[in-house]
Amino acid sequence: MTPRADRQDTAQQEKFRHRTHRAGQRSQVWVAGPDLSSPHLLFETDEILIEAPNWTRDGRHLVVNGEGAAWTLDVHHPEQGLERIVLDPPVSLNNDHVLSPDGEHLYLSATDTHIYRAALTGGPVTQLTPNDGKRHFLHGVSPDGRRLAYVQIDDFSRPGALAILNPDHTVTVLDTGSGHLDGPEWSPDGSWIYFNTEAFTTTPGHAQIARLPDGGGPLQRLTTSSTVDWFPHLSPDGRWASYIVFPSGTTGHPADLPVEIRLVSVDDWDQPVQSYSLFGGQGSLNVNSWSPDSARIAYVAYPIES
Repeated sequence: MTPRADRQDTAQQEKFRHRTHRAGQRSQVWVAGPDLSSPHLLFETDEILIEAPNWTRDGRHLVVNGEGAAWTLDVHHPEQGLERIVLDPPVSLNNDHVLSPDGEHLYLSATDTHIYRAALTGGPVTQLTPNDGKRHFLHGVSPDGRRLAYVQIDDFSRPGALAILNPDHTVTVLDTGSGHLDGPEWSPDGSWIYFNTEAFTTTPGHAQIARLPDGGGPLQRLTTSSTVDWFPHLSPDGRWASYIVFPSGTTGHPADLPVEIRLVSVDDWDQPVQSYSLFGGQGSLNVNSWSPDSARIAYVAYPIES
């Protein structure tokens, strides 16, 4: 059994550093969907290790992070490569970023463990989280754009908490039980918050997908599996969801493992309508990567040439 403090120290190190490719490794951006017979390789690079794609509201670009910066990729002309979003000051990003519902702003988790907002076109950056001595890891923005959902960590020897940053800059912490959680994200209608949690087990690291009502309430378990299930993301139309599956016994969401991306109907989370095996994990599906029309997702694989 790995002590929680050791597991959380490892998670802390992953949050605070910029990943780079291993020898022979590259980043591949794939596009797939519930009605697509097979995934499509959109873009690959061995120059920058990129993570966490999400779609712009107009469906024309993906936003990714790499080397501590945010980048855009033209979906229709990926051969043009990555274009950097220039921020002022140049905040050093970790792997979590989400777009505002109006498509005009980017919310960013930084390696200093604060959350920031900037225009999607770049420019001035505003710190949003309080200087409260806690660590703040972004994952969701409410459908009305007024609140942020994030994981709040006092210290890495204890589980993270589900925190909501309100419009008046106060913070509400919701009760999700004693297990560590990650990836909180609202449903498109704003009535639920989805996340992965260890609340249903005493086995270290055995995360499952769950949800609770917006504002708090009893947890509803959505997956019951022997695998370690992380980062649920609902499609904009509310019909589909994606999540990433780590091998049984995995603690945290590490990089460079054989994993699986699953697409499911929101009516049955344990029966995938599509599944994709890949070498990846951390960075592959950290943020909501559904296209605006709910037809496609994007994810990142990190193959290594032998």
